[in-house]
Amino acid sequence: MSRYRLQGGRIYDPANGRDGQVEDLWIDHGAIVAEPASAEREQYVAIDVAGDVVMPGGVDMHCHIAGPKVNHARGFLAGDQGRTRGSSAENGSPIVPNCRATGQLFAGMGYTTAVDAAIPGISARLAHHEFAMTPYLDKAFLALFGNNHYVMEQLREQRQEAVNDYCAWMLGSVHSHGVKIVNPGGVENWKQIHRQSLHDFDTPVGEFGVTPRQIIRGLATAVDHLQLPHPVHIHCNNLGYPGNWQTTLQTMQSLEGRRGHFAHIQFHSYAGDPNDPTSFSSAVKELVDFVSAHEEISVDVGHVTPGEAMTITGDAPFAAHLQRLTGGRWFTSDTEQEASCGIIPGAFKPYRNLVHATQWAIGLEWYLRMPNPWQIAMSSDHPNGGAFVKYPEVIHLLMKRDFREQMLARMPESLRERSALSQLDREYSLGEIAVITRAAPARLLGLTSKGQLGVGADADITVYRPTEDITEMFRRPRLVFKAGQRIAHDGELQSATVGKLLAPQIEFDDEHAASRREWFQQTYSLRYGNYRIDPEESPCLLAR
Repeated sequence: MSRYRLQGGRIYDPANGRDGQVEDLWIDHGAIVAEPASAEREQYVAIDVAGDVVMPGGVDMHCHIAGPKVNHARGFLAGDQGRTRGSSAENGSPIVPNCRATGQLFAGMGYTTAVDAAIPGISARLAHHEFAMTPYLDKAFLALFGNNHYVMEQLREQRQEAVNDYCAWMLGSVHSHGVKIVNPGGVENWKQIHRQSLHDFDTPVGEFGVTPRQIIRGLATAVDHLQLPHPVHIHCNNLGYPGNWQTTLQTMQSLEGRRGHFAHIQFHSYAGDPNDPTSFSSAVKELVDFVSAHEEISVDVGHVTPGEAMTITGDAPFAAHLQRLTGGRWFTSDTEQEASCGIIPGAFKPYRNLVHATQWAIGLEWYLRMPNPWQIAMSSDHPNGGAFVKYPEVIHLLMKRDFREQMLARMPESLRERSALSQLDREYSLGEIAVITRAAPARLLGLTSKGQLGVGADADITVYRPTEDITEMFRRPRLVFKAGQRIAHDGELQSATVGKLLAPQIEFDDEHAASRREWFQQTYSLRYGNYRIDPEESPCLLAR
């Protein structure tokens, strides 16, 4: 593996307090190392990056890039466009790329780590298989628990210890990075009772007799008990409905000091009348005030961008609601005893659609109102709010108020009555961009070697050439390094790397551990099999 010396770059490494200082970076065996002794320096390949911006590789902590939902969406688009998956252009569909193209597109803009945010445990094999076919990136996924029959049964009987053990067993068995909740209880209620979701936070779920509040608390307690690196990852009830900010606030309050990360918060920050789908307006300020006062809570934004999008969600009740509003074809399926999904192709048209414009503005409000950038991470909930390849445009909007004003001027005038975006003067610095795209998501995920450029960190590095066109600057990095290998130069990809699976080691922690582990394995063996990673096959493939 090559040794490199990046000379004279302006280092933006918020985790280590570097905000544009001109320094050299030394890379050896895939890691950042201290400056070597004089006699050894000639062994390092010198690369002049004087005047360039040097940041850690980007980290997307919430996207959808693998598993059955994504494959259904790929097939959906292939049928729409008269081609089979992965044919035509090398990248397949631009909004739901194939595995190979996903890695290429992320790496091409300087991202080196991505987390798929919602995989049912029973579908883990497929996710790992697809991860193995996705180059360049280190990958992880979050396993779904919020509508799991066993979890709800144990919470009904107030058996918190059993929930803790089940989460430990499931995460360890399927090699997942953390616990994901989607529309807690609402999905299962929709599956059982006349396709009706739960809209009230304290209404029990069908035959299970537990409420969304109890599910949130029980799983948050399990995550903290297991000391998982990432907090419980929450997709709240009532996503997409006007007035849903109150449900979001209730969910945040229900944690009562437990850690919690709130996904695609833009979609949960709406004021308005739940019975009037055109009444959207912003309730960002109220939620930002609460999050800012609770350091144990964090969010990713789920901003929307003009253009093509694809609803890929574990929240089938919301997908059904959206289909009723928009018409057209859609797809839904249930994962027995665990989850469901809904898929709808679409597009955001904020220049002529007031609801879409309001959603666009609300996402930007979250970034601009949040006083502490360490509590917020960039995401488009790819591909729900639009493709991740639009991140450079969003960075431009955050860094330049005049660019925001230009886009606002193209949108419906009444948007200014529904969002205070036009009144926000803040412009992000490069250091703050490095926080929300790298340092904060890595820290929130508990990935200590990611999102930073200190000694011992993974040598995932992106070098940008400064230009007035910030979109172009972040779209086409000068250099990208992954694990110490140069994988891109001036936007052209070079040698492909496989990447690695990111999953914490989870163990039971008392004298009954062995018996409980055996019980879980016997109970669920017919559904899940004896999962393990076989290093002789592939670092990312599961085998029996």
